[in-house]
Amino acid sequence: MDTNTLQRPRAIEALVAGTPTSDGAGVKLSRVLTQQWQRRLDPFLMLDHFGSDSPDDYIAGFPDHPHRGFETVTIMLQGRMRHRDSGGHEGLITDGGVQWMTAASGLIHSETPEQSEGRMDGFQLWLNLHSSDKMGPIGYRDIQDTEIPRWQGEGASVRVIAGQCHGVQGAMQRPKTEPVVLDITLQPQVRFEQALPSAMNAFLYLHTGSVVVQGKEARARQMAVLTNPADSDGLALSAGAQGARLLLIAGVPLKEPIAQYGPFVMNSREELMQAVEDYQAGRLGTISTTA
Repeated sequence: MDTNTLQRPRAIEALVAGTPTSDGAGVKLSRVLTQQWQRRLDPFLMLDHFGSDSPDDYIAGFPDHPHRGFETVTIMLQGRMRHRDSGGHEGLITDGGVQWMTAASGLIHSETPEQSEGRMDGFQLWLNLHSSDKMGPIGYRDIQDTEIPRWQGEGASVRVIAGQCHGVQGAMQRPKTEPVVLDITLQPQVRFEQALPSAMNAFLYLHTGSVVVQGKEARARQMAVLTNPADSDGLALSAGAQGARLLLIAGVPLKEPIAQYGPFVMNSREELMQAVEDYQAGRLGTISTTA
């Protein structure tokens, strides 16, 4: 881009490396946004990056498990993953696809790899729900790569998953949290700008390459937490010598209590206890064996 329109761009407040861990039935991943960052990056609760060429690292997948109180956004860069849930939804996301699930009042779901070789690479983001929506209806949408709007600039390509980018409206628009989720690919040395309201919390995750934000570099597999001073008007960054692929994620904070117990995220301990009780009593349903 040859534009330079921002007057008060954000800077990098902190650089965070992911923590190697496993989830589901042993899927190896890097947990980047952990509970210690939930208040600072409200409304976002978690970001995992999974990426491996070895089937042993992903083949077991994520068998039947519950969620309540938030949304999950799975971004598949490479690979095939089958979703099924107790609400009767089923979908397959493949290279470049996105799965947006609203757990809300609660469901059981599974995510199963539909490949036995090759690379699986992608992310799962957890987005909190406002207290008034936590016990609302569940929902599911899978969005194939061809359905994701794109913005193209000189040396820049952006898949607009949620929110908007330079007038291009994303595949998803969500109330209250108003998330911006951009999958950005930049050629070497290319500058990119994105307007962001100062009230939003925002961060970057570098998949490959590097970028410089206000003189500070973020490299591959680092999360860059961005400052949000009251007078900021957006983000300006430049790709390094090898170019970059990264996520830009931003949203309006809910400023509500966060109570989490594993796959349940509510506003109080009492609500968590109710979630566990409902799950144990089978009130979140079951996944149909004929799905």
